[in-house]
Amino acid sequence: MLPLAQAPTTAIGNPTLNIGIFAAFVLVTLYFVYRASRTNKTASDYYAAGRAFTGPQNGVAIAGDYLSAASFLGIAGAIAINGYDGFLYSIGFLVAWLVALLLVAELLRNTGKFTMGDVLAFRMRQRPVRAAAATSTLVVSFFYLLAQMAGAGGLIALLLQIPNSNRLGQSVVIAIVGALMIVYVLVGGMKGTTYVQIIKAVLLIVGAAVMTFWVLGKFGFNLSALLGQAVAQSPKGEAILAPGLQYTNKIDFISLALALVLGTAGLPHILMRFYTVPTSKEARRSVVWAIWLIGLFYLFTLVLGYGATALVGPAAISAAPGGQNSAAPLLAFELGGELLLGLISAVAFATILAVVAGLTITASASFAHDVYANVLRSGTVEPDAEVRVARITAVVIGIVAIAGGILANGQNIAFLVALAFAVAASANLPTILYSLFWKRFNTTGALWSIYGGLAICVVLIVFSPAVSGKPVNPATGRSTSMIQGVDFHWFPLENPGLVSIPASFLLGVIGTYIGARRPVDSAKFAEMEVRSLTGAGSEKAIVH
Repeated sequence: MLPLAQAPTTAIGNPTLNIGIFAAFVLVTLYFVYRASRTNKTASDYYAAGRAFTGPQNGVAIAGDYLSAASFLGIAGAIAINGYDGFLYSIGFLVAWLVALLLVAELLRNTGKFTMGDVLAFRMRQRPVRAAAATSTLVVSFFYLLAQMAGAGGLIALLLQIPNSNRLGQSVVIAIVGALMIVYVLVGGMKGTTYVQIIKAVLLIVGAAVMTFWVLGKFGFNLSALLGQAVAQSPKGEAILAPGLQYTNKIDFISLALALVLGTAGLPHILMRFYTVPTSKEARRSVVWAIWLIGLFYLFTLVLGYGATALVGPAAISAAPGGQNSAAPLLAFELGGELLLGLISAVAFATILAVVAGLTITASASFAHDVYANVLRSGTVEPDAEVRVARITAVVIGIVAIAGGILANGQNIAFLVALAFAVAASANLPTILYSLFWKRFNTTGALWSIYGGLAICVVLIVFSPAVSGKPVNPATGRSTSMIQGVDFHWFPLENPGLVSIPASFLLGVIGTYIGARRPVDSAKFAEMEVRSLTGAGSEKAIVH
């Protein structure tokens, strides 16, 4: 066989083997999902897995939820092409967990029931605040789902040898991913989704570890030798070991870093995981477990990214179906041939499935619990009817995610996820922190912060180079902007975090003073403070 860098990129791996390995994963996880579904007797079982998972179990599941296609495919590809600058995603994603651990996890678990809206509406007017929280949750989930579905298209293009020119074939694959995601959520609820995430996290970390040690073994476990070979293979030379290849605009980089570091503590699907443990102590333990597992994995991505540069070559990666998102699967093929490619690609595909299932149940729970049960029905709905609405919503979200994934196919996944982080950090985090820590914060402040932060962030994204106006890449003949052939951008930064996050904090303050005519319920704040810090009165685990 020709060396991979010169081989035809449409003849990588064995599609039949790849499909077989992935089908085996789907069957195993569907078995666990089905078993979990038999214990889904209440709304708490469906939304929060009966709050029955331990801290370590939930920590592994959080790692499974958080280590998305962006972490495995996007970051490895970004490092392979842009070197040091690609690794900055890993640093931002990891440091963000300190904010979640120190400011959010324990307090949120004690205060809420199923969704972020429970916390925000605890001492404020229920209907407007829950409607705002649900709107924000749905928008963040949509951006995140876009990234995962785009990753599915690129990955399957490689696995099944569907060329980038065959957009219909890739679209069909994205639709299949969406259908599987809907099945997981409808059948298993949060408990089934959690088992899928635990299985996927173990497979992903073990797979990445095997590849990391394999790559290092090829260079005598000498990291300097690996980096030297990567420099020799890259047309950019030693520039891949220094900052500045991808982020030539330092302000743009600061904006991205701010969104990554502050976004995690506002991601609804991560926040919802804190409700699946019985106590706040277990919520804290689960975050500590997640930090160790996620940190270890991101160290692996450094070796995988530079390993792909050294052993595969940037030219082969850029030319492959799926573009730079294909770096990790191509490296697997170079190391272990068709079998390792099939295994690693199935793990990457499992990654996408697990994350989209988590996102879908979060978005559907927010709509059913916050909008349907508490806004439209004023809290008078039966739990069974609420869960039924959540299931219907999951189907609708799945269809929307499929359509969005087809539109975003071919985008860099890590970049799309960074936009979701910007929306989460702009719309959710300021409101959560003000609700928990600022006594004078009121309903008007919450609405200004959520809707204002959300609107500013989304508008700046729409009119940024991320959506239109980037120059065409001569190698691919396509612009890296989401919409090709047009230019309506006027905002200079690709990530709006530097503007939208401070604006949301400021709007929360302005709204609070404007709405100060309504007296603050001091007793309700005192109750929330005691409950958030001690757990007195918090939701308990369900024992069947």
